Amino acid sequence: MRKMLWVFAVCGLLLAACAKPLPPEKVAYAGQWRSPTMSLLITESGNVNYKRVDGGMSKSINGPLHAFEGDNFVVGVGPVKTTFVVSMPPYQDQGAWKMVVDGVELTRVPPGE
Repeated sequence: MRKMLWVFAVCGLLLAACAKPLPPEKVAYAGQWRSPTMSLLITESGNVNYKRVDGGMSKSINGPLHAFEGDNFVVGVGPVKTTFVVSMPPYQDQGAWKMVVDGVELTRVPPGE
């Protein structure tokens, strides 16, 4: 059991080490973004945690940011990658930061909340 936990810890560290920091022109993507059905955390160091609930289905992805392709971003390692389609990159709307990812409007959670 301890050996298995050790393997998971090492794998987690290796995945984190694969992350690429956000390029300066994409720093606005960093933060905790939410909607009623989706949660997306993008760190400035390039790690992504995603969870989406749609009906009875749930999908989650935790991994390093691999690259930006225009406004879209790719998360994953090696052949296991997911592209998040950003139809509206981060923008301000009545004082709140918003972004549309995979057809879902997300609002950035203010720091400390």
